[in-house]
Amino acid sequence: MSEPLAPGSRVALLVPGSPAYLDAVLALLERGVFPIPLDPRLTDHERERILTPLAPDLVVTDPDGLRGLGGWRGGLPQGRPMHCTSGTTGVPKGVDSGLLGPEAARALVQEERELWGFAADDVNLVLSPLYHSAPLRFAMGTRLAGGRVVLPGPFDPAVVTAAIVEHRPTTMFCVPTHLQRLFAHWDEVGVPDLSSFRLVAHAGAPCPTDLKRRLIATFPPGSTWEFYGATEGQFTACRSEEWLERPGTVGRARPGRRLRLDDDGTIWCAVPDHARFTYVGAPEQTARAWRPGPEGSAGPWEFSVGDLGRLDEDGYLYLDGRRSDLLITGGVHVYPLEVEQVLGEHPDVVDVAVYGEPDPTWGTRVCAAVVGEVDLEDLRAFARERLAPPKRPKTYRRLPELPRTLTGKVRRDLLG
Repeated sequence: MSEPLAPGSRVALLVPGSPAYLDAVLALLERGVFPIPLDPRLTDHERERILTPLAPDLVVTDPDGLRGLGGWRGGLPQGRPMHCTSGTTGVPKGVDSGLLGPEAARALVQEERELWGFAADDVNLVLSPLYHSAPLRFAMGTRLAGGRVVLPGPFDPAVVTAAIVEHRPTTMFCVPTHLQRLFAHWDEVGVPDLSSFRLVAHAGAPCPTDLKRRLIATFPPGSTWEFYGATEGQFTACRSEEWLERPGTVGRARPGRRLRLDDDGTIWCAVPDHARFTYVGAPEQTARAWRPGPEGSAGPWEFSVGDLGRLDEDGYLYLDGRRSDLLITGGVHVYPLEVEQVLGEHPDVVDVAVYGEPDPTWGTRVCAAVVGEVDLEDLRAFARERLAPPKRPKTYRRLPELPRTLTGKVRRDLLG
């Protein structure tokens, strides 16, 4: 690096996660420089497509290059990493928090610490790549509190199990796919001692009911949580005990935030100033994502990522899906998530995803991709008992597994 990076500069990181990676992210943010964490496996074409609008001042593609970024000295981040939206369709957009002043920087760290209880005696076990926002956020929160982070490498159930035995972690973020693979491995080798865990948080994709119940039964009482959020920001958090009382909920608004729904179910979240963001180079999309919040709300502004849901009388949120996933069949609106939740209750369904295909009669045909040794005629009968006619899949496709991103989101664009 020929010249020091000035506050507001951007550094793209396309290298595998490591202790040096985490140290570099904290060191950059401490100086007000924004790291852009990206998958190092991106092709040259993908890198150019994503990075051109972000215009980074430096691109690091060799792990040795992390040493030139300096070491973290224990100061507070002056912003959030510039993650990109997951981009299952279209070009991923950079999410920019902007530089934060001292008060906002302290509030950003304190909000996470108060919710998740990060402390100096924590040991955070990282299962997902650090270029994803949630695992990096949990790792940063742990280090900022003085705790230790364990990075066992690409996810492997046997390696993770060995790390649990050796390091006695206290916290872990995971997606449902991680849990499915861990439980399958533990069915073969036995469940390790999990008593060290005080926090196991999951998000990223809907968690099947049976998997959720096994998670609660396997880990220490009171340790398991679900949260709902997006690259852009966080909405809710929910202890599993709350979920047991209200199956299907993703919880209530996080402290300091407030949820509100439009008449069509679009979810908006009022947030404090330190949680504001813009989309890099996309002022029109930024404007659509934000609007003034109601008087007395948690923040002066509220944002939406287009998700749809319902709130019960106690403020617990239930997700109905994303507007971008909406299927219109015969003029009727069908949300895949609702259908998936019903089909996923069948005892022989291991995994399921609902998607649409063009249909000359209905406009869109509702289809379901199913994993598991379920009899498809039995599943059709199961759907007839529980779903109105427009919501019942007209086509079923059996797959060995669903195509997913590394954060567990189904690639619906690969199902049709």
